[in-house]
Amino acid sequence: MSAADANPSLFDRGLATRREVLGRAHVERSMAGVSGFSRPVQELVTEFCWGAVWTRDGLDRRTRSLINLGMLTALGRDHELAVHVRAAVTNGCTVAEIREALLQTTVYCGVPAATHAFRIAERVLRELDELADEPAGDGTAER
Repeated sequence: MSAADANPSLFDRGLATRREVLGRAHVERSMAGVSGFSRPVQELVTEFCWGAVWTRDGLDRRTRSLINLGMLTALGRDHELAVHVRAAVTNGCTVAEIREALLQTTVYCGVPAATHAFRIAERVLRELDELADEPAGDGTAER
């Protein structure tokens, strides 16, 4: 399956949405780095995930981002969690909303998964300069 074989309207809408949410550079790196073997999965993800689901009217992008943070925490998908913390900021989620979404995962996913997700999110938010006004902490909360 190639982009030409995929549903062109869903693929094109998905590619546009994917670029808007994840950033053009990230998507271009992802698409350029695929092999002939993995190209079909990238096209499938672009068409169905980004074209058929992310473009639906039922939820706004901020809500979809917060849901993704919870699911990726539950699944322990660190790389994707970092990508979607960036996407959440792009989609207008505040640091407080991201923190609350991750705090919710503590109850439903468990403390180890949530504290790990907090570490990933904090690293990404610091890289994005979203935590510039918050102190780094003195380590006293570590247990």
